[in-house]
Amino acid sequence: METIKAYIALTKPRIIELLLVAAIPAMLQAQRGVDAVADNLWLIVSTIFGGWMGAAAAHTFNNVLEFELDQKMQRTRARPLVRHTVKRRNAAIFAWIMLALSVLWLGVLAHSWLAAFFVILTNFFYAIVYTKFLKMRNSQNIVWGGLAGCMPAMVGWAVIRDNAPDAEPDRWWQAIVLFLIIFFWTPPHTWALAMKYREDYKAAGVPMLPVVAPEVVVTRQIIWYTIGTLIVSFLIIPAASWIYLVASILSGAVFLWMAVRLHQGVKKGEKVKPMRLFIYSNNYLSVLFIGLSIDAVVGWEPIGRMLGWSAVLF
Repeated sequence: METIKAYIALTKPRIIELLLVAAIPAMLQAQRGVDAVADNLWLIVSTIFGGWMGAAAAHTFNNVLEFELDQKMQRTRARPLVRHTVKRRNAAIFAWIMLALSVLWLGVLAHSWLAAFFVILTNFFYAIVYTKFLKMRNSQNIVWGGLAGCMPAMVGWAVIRDNAPDAEPDRWWQAIVLFLIIFFWTPPHTWALAMKYREDYKAAGVPMLPVVAPEVVVTRQIIWYTIGTLIVSFLIIPAASWIYLVASILSGAVFLWMAVRLHQGVKKGEKVKPMRLFIYSNNYLSVLFIGLSIDAVVGWEPIGRMLGWSAVLF
């Protein structure tokens, strides 16, 4: 049982939860309405499972590649490889098996080799581009490394669209918007955590922005990326109804207020608590995407169509 728990820990299940939160609304929005959910129920469940295996592979590869680094950081010393509850070689084999199963599952059972390609791209980008090259070399590492975390939206959209009737428009621009929401959301989410563990990252030699830049610069960047997140999240409002409209505005207003509050506290020299922003950023993404999911299932007429805009887009 302890070995099973260790392998599960390698997959970073808490992060996978966030990734699935991004995939589900993409699948529901790709074909709106209760009937569409019923018709695509197997595809949704299948994609979640296949996507979980792909994300598990990426996180396990990350554990394998960061074995030495994890030994230097207090925050990561409890990971299975550091504690030697799983051998590094066995973890690598596990990662390759999970990746292969994910690709085959999505391609054969979910009928979307495009989704399978996105999973391969995610693993390559996260393990090689981010972990091997960006993380230890650039203070903007998480900005570009975060691209891997944006892929679940593309995976979910690809599965539904690859199984939809040919006459129905793909509306891929919506998937790109969901992709960009996570892209802009990742830096404020991660930098808030890095502010808390600044000394940990510094001791390990990781040039996260809070390590190499003054706090006031970090929090200013957090505000700008938060604003970017909100702007991008509003772009999909025309393709949804008032349910998502309310969810995006209210949750976004709180997100921005907390980012500004953190910045003001730093400017005044107060003892700030960046973990509050980190925790809320998780809640923000959940509220935003749950709101979009409910909106898509209910299937009310999108605001864009109500305004007379092209049905091909909305």
